[in-house]
Amino acid sequence: MRRILVIVCILTYFLVNASAQEKIGQTIRGTITDADNKSGLYGATIHIIGSQPLKGAVTDFEGNFRIENVPSGRYSLQMSAMGFESRVVANVIVNIGKEVVLELSMQEAILQLEEVLVTASIEETAPEDQMVLISARSITMEQMTRMATGFNDPALITANFAGVINTGDGGNDIVVRGNSSKYNQWRLEGLPITTPNHFGDQGMLNGTTGILNSNLLASSDFYTGAFAPEFGNVIGGVYDIRLRNGNNERQEAIAGIGLLGTDLTLEGPLKKGYKGSYLFNYRYSTADILNQIGALDVEGNPKFQDAAFKLHLPTRKAGLFSVYALGGVSRLDFDDVKADDWNIPGTYDMLPDMQIEFDKKSYLFNTGIRHTYAFTDDNYLETAISATFDRIEDVVSRNDGGSRIQAYNSNLRRATYRTSADYHHKLNAKNKIQAGLIYSLFDYQNFQQRMETGDSQPFNNLNFNENIGNLRSYISLKHRFTQKLTMVAGLHNTNVFLADEHTLEPRLALKWQMNKKSRLDFGYGNHSTMEGVNHYFAQVTDGNDNVTQPNLDLGLLKAHHLVFGYNYKVNSLWDFSIEMYYQDLYDVPVANDLNNIFTTLNEDLDVTFTDLVNEGTGTNTGIEITVNRSFAKGYYFMANASVFESHYKALDGIERSTRFDNDYRFNILGGREFTGLGKKGNQTIAVNAKFFMQGGQKVLPLLRDEAGNLSVDPENNLFWDYSRAFQNSLEDLYALTLSASFKWDKKSTTHELLVNLENVTDNKGKIREYYDAAEPGGVGYTKQFGLLPNIMYKIYFR
Repeated sequence: MRRILVIVCILTYFLVNASAQEKIGQTIRGTITDADNKSGLYGATIHIIGSQPLKGAVTDFEGNFRIENVPSGRYSLQMSAMGFESRVVANVIVNIGKEVVLELSMQEAILQLEEVLVTASIEETAPEDQMVLISARSITMEQMTRMATGFNDPALITANFAGVINTGDGGNDIVVRGNSSKYNQWRLEGLPITTPNHFGDQGMLNGTTGILNSNLLASSDFYTGAFAPEFGNVIGGVYDIRLRNGNNERQEAIAGIGLLGTDLTLEGPLKKGYKGSYLFNYRYSTADILNQIGALDVEGNPKFQDAAFKLHLPTRKAGLFSVYALGGVSRLDFDDVKADDWNIPGTYDMLPDMQIEFDKKSYLFNTGIRHTYAFTDDNYLETAISATFDRIEDVVSRNDGGSRIQAYNSNLRRATYRTSADYHHKLNAKNKIQAGLIYSLFDYQNFQQRMETGDSQPFNNLNFNENIGNLRSYISLKHRFTQKLTMVAGLHNTNVFLADEHTLEPRLALKWQMNKKSRLDFGYGNHSTMEGVNHYFAQVTDGNDNVTQPNLDLGLLKAHHLVFGYNYKVNSLWDFSIEMYYQDLYDVPVANDLNNIFTTLNEDLDVTFTDLVNEGTGTNTGIEITVNRSFAKGYYFMANASVFESHYKALDGIERSTRFDNDYRFNILGGREFTGLGKKGNQTIAVNAKFFMQGGQKVLPLLRDEAGNLSVDPENNLFWDYSRAFQNSLEDLYALTLSASFKWDKKSTTHELLVNLENVTDNKGKIREYYDAAEPGGVGYTKQFGLLPNIMYKIYFR
């Protein structure tokens, strides 16, 4: 702890010795386009609300604008144009060390006689995708920095919003409306990618540290249900991440050093006079550095590094090209892992008098090329190709003091190649058509071997080198009946060639702005998703000890999503919203055994291999309420609550809770910003707080007798009481997180010191139980992750 304090003091030195500087102006520039056809808007006006004298600009023929000599601070911009709906963009942060480059859009009005004037209300949540009307919100880089959550992790910020839960055990998994995180879809630059995490689990789904860095991100969209026609192979949530373009006029950089990671971001023009740009980021695990010099002693010695880049390549006649990549590597090594250290595969960590070694390596790489070509001002085509690669290597060895046995060996390699085309056609102010297709080839090389207690030989659960093709297509129509009533309707088609299965999935969404204050939303979607490829090619021993692959014809899991929403705008800053949803899951994969309650809906970090059939059902129902006060006049506030149920039925027909039936989640967030501090008014202090409380996950309990005494049998690998599976949780979880930042401007740089204290009270609620002979009563607990401090120093410079 003393060593950590020394490091904190060194960082604080920069703060104490920061000399006051005169405020120097910065530039806000960018492009304003038509939201439907992406063509630049000529003659649109944009100005800083409340500026004296008024600061603003008018766009040129390509929609470009520039506002110069803007002092550092937080601003709201108002846009207006003849024939378009006025719009306010809030919380634009201006730092002396970094130019602000924005990509903005406006919606054409149905009434064309004159400029459509509306009350200047602040809208923080509207998604960037104009074809999405319900259960959606945008997430900005500014929100990721402001809201009290894990620094630079886009996944964790989603748990601030209604309908989303994080397990609380230190991972960054997100459970959306009762669906396992395995059913979420991450997208990068418009195409699906593998979950971008370090230290990935066997399902290649969750991890503990996100690879994406908020310094790279543009506004991204997050969807929680009743998806628009363009989205397929998903029933949980969709996180559509977009990388921002680098500055195409001058070189800039952001450097940061913190307890969790040290990183550098570079951006700038590719050459003088060309509108193209580059953006690059590299990060290395600070904890590994501190471990090596003896300043920290972290169990397992976790280490990671990651990098990402984007090239923005406009041409005069051939359209716009962009090239991007994201990759990372991580590893950890435990000499004697315990169940509360890490969730390892199998039950080896519950064996008494046994030393368990655990080694993990994970690799991830995503890359792609995207091309946009405008045929006319009203229609354009987006095409893309991408490749994603990931690999998880896990080795578990047990040592009972006499011999070392490799009990588990897993090497999962996955490559996915995709190509897509999306055509956009704006027919007029009322109608837009969008259609597209995406082909995916999943190429897997999986090997997994287990040797349970008492086995004389290991058994191969997986040993295959196979591929699966998947073709999806969609068509979508947006129709605006009036200025206040909008509909998006369409169809999505999925084809899985391994099982020769095809679907036709209708989608419908309506948004009715009843008056200036009230809005009603409705959404319906029929959705489907493939299971993990490991299930299709799983090797299972039948009753005659024959090894079979019974799941080669496993079908799609399907669901009906139904959502009703209401939003009430109290005034320009405060709003109240409520959403009710019902999800009917059918053709759910369950164990082909009346005495086996397994379903893929319950899969968490470990992977189960068994004979599956699409004969299960499930439901997710809930209500979500949010009260939000947008950031203005120096503060913001948000409170939301989710009450829900998540159930399923296996072949025995008994309705049970799923593992993710947490019952409820409550969040309250707020923050205050103090600007204009210091002798020259060049300093800003911000404080933020977040409190959450939620029900615990339903658990698979240990075997107990009628008197409640433990009755496990480790020698025969009998630990769990499946007759009482997922009936109860252990404890409700809660945590208070505090964060603060101090920012100051110098002549050509901006400095920022950030402190984040996750779970300040160090509450360690019980999440799961396991057998541990060394614990009182033989019961140990996986607990909520305790106090996690993080401090980071950042400098923006040019």
